[in-house]
Amino acid sequence: MNNVKILTCGDKAISVEFGQEISLDINHQVTALKMLLDKASISGIEEMVPTYCSLMIIYDPLVLNYLTLKDKLVCMLKDLNSVELPEKQVIEIPVAYGGEYGPDLAEVAAAHNMTEEEVIKIHSAPEYPIYMLGFVAGFPYLGGMDKSIATPRKQSPRLKIESGSVGIAGEQTGIYSVESPGGWQIIGRTPLRLYDADREKPVLLSAGQYIKFKPITEDEFKAMVE
Repeated sequence: MNNVKILTCGDKAISVEFGQEISLDINHQVTALKMLLDKASISGIEEMVPTYCSLMIIYDPLVLNYLTLKDKLVCMLKDLNSVELPEKQVIEIPVAYGGEYGPDLAEVAAAHNMTEEEVIKIHSAPEYPIYMLGFVAGFPYLGGMDKSIATPRKQSPRLKIESGSVGIAGEQTGIYSVESPGGWQIIGRTPLRLYDADREKPVLLSAGQYIKFKPITEDEFKAMVE
């Protein structure tokens, strides 16, 4: 815990930083601290925002004193190793690769002297950890993509990318949860709605889960959206 930093973020938030790198071990510490805080149900904490390597705690200073909260955090940090993390939860994400759903798949394949089928096989093989959600509502930041298909962002971003689009940007892969501009290389699309304001739980995925891409056909895609 020597590398852990507790930082003030304005007058109503604290950030607990566990390092400056993207790693599962560090992210597990973020998850463990959040679990301890959830269990403690401390009056005055309004929201917690996990990221790759830190946890931001937003609190009401009229209810919860800064020093009191900091002292509680210091005590909890000593107990992190005793926290039993939840079982690995893998969410299957069906994806139609290529064609109108993945207009950049051929470009990604050509960049690595691969066939489109080889890129699909490599991309859909891992179970990707969800480190955090951000950028737009429900957008999952994933780890674990095979570097053999890492591809730079497009030089000219698109003004419109369909929700559900699966893309590659450098060594990362992700899913556009809503329609938005973007510069990722789009290799496929899922019929699942990662964000739906009308659902009881608007955001489909959560930090700490894993996702597994499952290739599907165009007909299967259309059947799932009808």
